[in-house]
Parts: sequence; structure tokens; C-alpha cells
Amino acid sequence: MTRWVWEGLKRGIRTTRYPAAAEPAAGVSPGRPRGRPDADTAAARALESDCPTGAISATEIGSAVDYRHCIHCFRCARQAPASVAWEAGYEWAAQGDEVRALDELGRIFRRSLNIRFVDAGACGACMGEVRQIDNPYYNIHRLGFFLTPTPRNADVLLVAGPVTEAMRRALQQTYAAMPPPKRVVAMGVCALSGGVFAPSAAVAGGVGRVLPVDVMIPGCPPPPLAILHGLLVAARRKPPQPIVSLPEAERGSR
Repeated sequence: MTRWVWEGLKRGIRTTRYPAAAEPAAGVSPGRPRGRPDADTAAARALESDCPTGAISATEIGSAVDYRHCIHCFRCARQAPASVAWEAGYEWAAQGDEVRALDELGRIFRRSLNIRFVDAGACGACMGEVRQIDNPYYNIHRLGFFLTPTPRNADVLLVAGPVTEAMRRALQQTYAAMPPPKRVVAMGVCALSGGVFAPSAAVAGGVGRVLPVDVMIPGCPPPPLAILHGLLVAARRKPPQPIVSLPEAERGSR
């Protein structure tokens, strides 16, 4: 035991400084595509047809990316010559389709938020990322976030998966057992749109078809820092980001 204490003192703090500072370490995010302004409509249509999930749509001024469908396959980034720009960030969480103010939750539970995670039919990738947020490097406890095994103590319901028919009722019962004010955070493309599993008779096609969604975290799967950003958005400690990258937005930033 003494050895481990000594090793810890020698190594120092290894926990990420995010959200107090940006995380520069390599590999913390797979990145994602950005909307591409382009006067060549043929190039935009080519990108649209090459996207296997329909995340990219052609517009009159370029290509737009809907992150509710993007699975980070990199096909659009490697498509020459009409490739999109690839950003390496991780602050991806967006405001949900359900218009409910997060101010009340942020005011009451700003520094003490209990989270109940539910696997609603995910492939396992999102579950692996959720496990990481509780390890020493990400350490959600330092932010006042805690995973709880019971919905009775939960303030936020964090859901992954397209919501299979076998999990629909269980998910609804979990949400009903949570005391108000309560919020729902959908993480991963499957939870946002059904992902590669929808449309199907076996899945609902996303959490929003079963419960009101307050925060959306895109990604397949979203990395731990993207999950942290989503929880910070739910607690009103970070602003949400757009769920669609428009070509005109990219044009205005250049």
C-alpha cells in the first residue's frame, strides 16, 4: 500500500483538466466532419450519395452534416477531391428536441448531479465509453457528478441504444421512477436516430420516440469528453452546440 501512495506522489495528478482547460492529449476524440461550402453541387451530391447513413445532405451552397446520423466512418474525409474538413473536438452535446428549460436543474443540482445510465439495446461501444468517465483520468466525481444504481436517486437519465422493444417499457418505468426535476440525455447515434439499427420493427428508432430528450450527445460512440460535455450542458455549466453543421456556418467562419 505504501508503494502505491509513493508512486502516486511521484507521478502527480494525471486527471484531465477539462472543463477548466482544453484537453490536448492525442486520441481523446475520433473527431467528426464539418459542413462543406461548395459551389459545385455535383460534388455535394457525390458526398451525399457516398454517406452510408444519410448524415450528409447536399444543399445549393455545399454539404451539411447531421450529427444525429454520423458514425465517424471517415468516408467523407477520404473522398477525393470532394472531401470534408475533419475537426478533432469533443464538445458535441446539443439541446434536445424537447423544449424544456435546463435552468431549474442547473440551479438546484449544479454541483451535485446523480446519473442513472440505461443500456436500451446498445452494441456495447457506448457502455465502454461510459465506464471510462468514472476512471481516474476523467473522474466525474470532481465535477460533482455521480453514477447511481437506482432511478429513485437520479436527476439525469443517460440512455444509450436505439431502444429495443424489449427495453421500451423498462426505460419508461425507469424515467417514471425518477423524481422531478429530471432530465434525459441521449448519447450515441443509436439513441438519437436509431443509428444503423433503424428503421426496424425491433427498435423504437431513438430515445426521443419514447421519452422527452433534453440533451443529445452525438457520436458512434461518443468519447468520454463528449459525454462529460453533455452532462455539463445538462447542468447548465456549458453551452450546447448545433446538432447540424451547415455549410454557410463554415463559410462565415473563414
